[in-house]
Parts: sequence; C-alpha cells; structure tokens
Amino acid sequence: MKYQDLVNQLTPEMHASFKRALELGHWPDGREMSAEQRQHCMQAVIAYDEIHKPEDQRVGFIDRGHKAGQQCDDELSETLRWTETENPQPQQDTDPREDT
Repeated sequence: MKYQDLVNQLTPEMHASFKRALELGHWPDGREMSAEQRQHCMQAVIAYDEIHKPEDQRVGFIDRGHKAGQQCDDELSETLRWTETENPQPQQDTDPREDT
C-alpha cells in the first residue's frame, strides 16, 4: 500500500488523535512517542490537512492578513542618522575617595 493510500484512509478522528499525540508527545494510552513516530504522524497530519482542509485551517498556516505584500508602517518623513564626534574622549571614572 502506498503512503498516499494510507493518508486517504485517515478518518477525522484518527487525524485528531495524531494531532493530540503530537501536541502532548505521547499516545492516548500514555506511551511516549518516538522521534520516528512523531515524524510519521506529522507527515500524515500535514498530508491530511492538504487534502481535507482549507488553507487557513491547515497545520502551520500563518495568517498574513490584509497587509501581505504591503509595507506595514508609514515611511518616515526624514531619515535618522547616527553621528559620532571626531576623536571622542573616553570618560574617566573617578573615585570620590581619591579626592582626599
């Protein structure tokens, strides 16, 4: 059986169970998920979402809102410039006890 066939056979309940296991790091019976199991479950959840859910409901979706592709802030009316004085003199720390 091919991977895509397995994904097509996932039920919404199985998908939810996989997502919950990924969130918690363990299976419903309490057994910890291995790294390989986490990887396979994540791939299955992403593939299921790609087939069955609209883009804005998929795992990893980032809502870019109405500002996508636009500048978010107004441009500054003038450019800020950092300046340094020539040959700045380092400040010397003085100890008030030395005045005696």
